[in-house]
Amino acid sequence: MQYSISYTNPNRHIIDITLRLSDVNSEELNLFLPSWRPGRYTIQNFAKHILNLKAYDENGIELSCEKVTKDQWCVTADSSKTVEVKYSYYAFQMDAGNSWLDDEQLYLNFINCLIYAEGRLNDKCEVEIHVPADYQFATGLAQTGLHKFETDSFYHLVDSPLVAAKKVRKIEYKVSTTTFYLWIIGELPRTDVKVIRDFRKFTELQIEVMGEFPSPDYHFIYQCLPYKHYHGVEHWNSTVITIGPAEELKERPLYKEFLGVSSHELFHTWNVIRLRPKEMTPYDFQHENYHETGFVTEGVTTYYGDLFLKRSGVFSLEEYLGELNKLLERHYLNEGRKNMSVASSSFDLWLDGYEKGVPGRKVSIYNEGALLALILDLKIRLRSGHQRSLDDVMRLMWQKFGKNQAGYTYQDYQNVCEEVYGDSLQYYFENYVSGTSPLEKELKVLFPQFGLSFHVKPSEKLEKIYGLKLAEQEGRYFIDAIAANSPAEQVLSLKDEVLNYNSDLFKSKSHIEIEVNRFGRKLKVELSPNGGNYFSIYQVEEIQGNNELTRWLGE
Repeated sequence: MQYSISYTNPNRHIIDITLRLSDVNSEELNLFLPSWRPGRYTIQNFAKHILNLKAYDENGIELSCEKVTKDQWCVTADSSKTVEVKYSYYAFQMDAGNSWLDDEQLYLNFINCLIYAEGRLNDKCEVEIHVPADYQFATGLAQTGLHKFETDSFYHLVDSPLVAAKKVRKIEYKVSTTTFYLWIIGELPRTDVKVIRDFRKFTELQIEVMGEFPSPDYHFIYQCLPYKHYHGVEHWNSTVITIGPAEELKERPLYKEFLGVSSHELFHTWNVIRLRPKEMTPYDFQHENYHETGFVTEGVTTYYGDLFLKRSGVFSLEEYLGELNKLLERHYLNEGRKNMSVASSSFDLWLDGYEKGVPGRKVSIYNEGALLALILDLKIRLRSGHQRSLDDVMRLMWQKFGKNQAGYTYQDYQNVCEEVYGDSLQYYFENYVSGTSPLEKELKVLFPQFGLSFHVKPSEKLEKIYGLKLAEQEGRYFIDAIAANSPAEQVLSLKDEVLNYNSDLFKSKSHIEIEVNRFGRKLKVELSPNGGNYFSIYQVEEIQGNNELTRWLGE
């Protein structure tokens, strides 16, 4: 399958694509555009950005082309041995998983915009990108000519994003036999020396833990944007990360996020790109790939992303505990922890995507999966006296199911965990992975043995005694969350606008009156505390002098 990509006016944000198919051996040719992209387990409907799709034979004569579904077309090829498909794609969404064209760059996630022919996903693919002569390329694709690239399959092509831009900054370093590149589009106000020092540390540790790096080169592709943004997507031998505001990367808080997402995405090179659930081996691009092991693919990766930064010395203990407390805060502020397991929430990503969804319905595979990985790591360390850990689990998973890309099942993961642990973990999997038992049952026991206190932190704002949270939007205040069984639950609704909001409104501990606009109806409601303190969370703090913390997190 040969692709040619070009454009005429970048300010229209429309790219023109030609797919040339040779060796056509059937009278009907079925064409597909992927319905979703790996790394985001929800149907995406990229086809809504396609314009004017037509097919032609080798003589340029138009062939009959019928749209069968939203992202499938059937071409009547008759006796044609070569078919050309021409169409346009609107590339104007800037994040780590979509495509963008403007007067400074062409940024492509090929999975959004490249059509493939049925039965040819494993065919070699060639791509020619027509951009100005002074543009530089940033991609993990193998370059075979001035503007030409090649992969061994469609799977690898759409797992290899590309940026062609007027201005690209390149930073590189080497660990063992792998060269790592950082391609910066935009501004990164940090020196090469500083960036390489930080990246080399966590890269070396990840490779040490996993035993090898599965690619001879790796490419961090950054869109450093002038506005607030944060997104990352993993790929075969690369990642795209969008982050901003770029000028704030000179300050530690956003640079810390920059390091965190980079460590997370690098670990995905093993975990999910190659070490993948059986249900996604290989990817089915046209349908949901239902699986319950998102707590491994994203949860374990989320846990390790920050853990590698602490163990390698890039994060301080204070910074790591700050990230851990964020995980705990998100867990305890989500009532979904009582209603749906992380395994079921993984399956249901395909149902409602990554939206906030119905309050208290489900949990995050990233957040809950990270806490479950932490619990498992500490349980293994405690039982083995730090002789074994989650590191051994992931290394063994890699050897058994990742290196050969065989794929694993839920039971495979449980079996490996039990092999490393040295005993049954049925209670852990039944109650915490596939169940909704409170995590504090484990955390109250484990944290103190690893040098951390674990205690309830009551809500600080007085409004929390009423069980509500407000969100401010352009000077207006709306009910954003309501606690179960709270005074607020009896009389208020989500999205009520509080009309009489001021800084003193919630200072009374006995009785308040709130005026709200409820979708055009103005109401007055009364709230009285019932003795509860809502939105309380558990947090951790270091216990001084406990060296078990060092054995877990490093010096």
